[in-house]
Formats: sequence, structure tokens, C-alpha cells
Amino acid sequence: MTELGAVAWPPAPIRTERLVLRASEARDRATFIELFTSPEVNTYLGGSRPREECERKLPETPERRPGLFAIELDGAMIGTVELNRRDAEHRSHVRPDVGEAELGYLLLPEAWGHGYAAEACAAALDWFADELPDEPVVLYTQTANDRSMRLAATLGFTEVERFQAWGAEQWMGVRLPVTPPA
Repeated sequence: MTELGAVAWPPAPIRTERLVLRASEARDRATFIELFTSPEVNTYLGGSRPREECERKLPETPERRPGLFAIELDGAMIGTVELNRRDAEHRSHVRPDVGEAELGYLLLPEAWGHGYAAEACAAALDWFADELPDEPVVLYTQTANDRSMRLAATLGFTEVERFQAWGAEQWMGVRLPVTPPA
């Protein structure tokens, strides 16, 4: 992934009804390790990473890269949501002239089933639309990932294509910018 361009980072924390989206902090390191090493979280992402490797390689202060938000509930990090520009080699036919913005998210298994992913992703998409109003956003997931497929529909993504990769059927959706009526 590459930078978002002229977007100021980090923004002020984004507050929703139950969550805070903010830049990552040193206190989030243990949650990042849990996210990267959880077999449940990584079921559709190629598998989990070895814990020892993550503990050795992850810096004491996790990377604060533009577009990556820590999702906080009641003062504790429960996951991440990310909007970032795809690398040139991953361009598709949605915007072949530039790298596309892609939505990604990870939540701890104990945070699943409460609507936190939808709430956090919607807030991040609203922030992105304010910052870069004319840009579509893409989302990729495996078709076997029922939760992500439902979330994509809830967030307003429409199917662009299905394709085979990494031994499974993949789904690509796009959320087009909303143009206000003239």
C-alpha cells in the first residue's frame, strides 16, 4: 500500500456512538500481535503469523501510517480499520489511471457479532469521503467469508468481479463516491 497523498495524518480521533477511531499508540502493540497471530482473524487472509516472529518484529510503537485507524471500545483497542491506496501492480479496471483506495479491517474475535466492524468502517468511509470526495473505494474478500460479504453489502459496496486467487474464490466490490444533487 502507498500513502493517501495530501491527506493530513493523523486526524483528530473519530468518535461514533460506541467507538473511537484513532492513530495507533505504543499501548496497542499487544492487540496488534493478537490480531496478526489469531487463527480465527486470519482464516480468510492466508493464515496467522507465528507469535514469536510477531513479538520479535513488531516495533514497540506500532507503525502510524496514514489511513490506519485503531478501533477503540471503552478505552481498549479491539481492531483496526484501514483505508489506503493500492500499489500500482494491484490496479484494476475501476480506476486504471491511479492506485485505488482499499478498505481493510481486522477485529478481535470477541468483538465479532456486535456491529463494531460496520460502525468503524462506516465512520472511516465517511472520513475518507470528506478528505477525498471524488474517490471510489474497493474492498476484497473471499466469497466464503460470509461476515465480510454481508458487511460489504451493508456498507454499500457493489460487486465488480469474482476471481480465483490463493486457492479460493475472491470477491471485489466498489463503493462509488456519492455526488450531492445539484
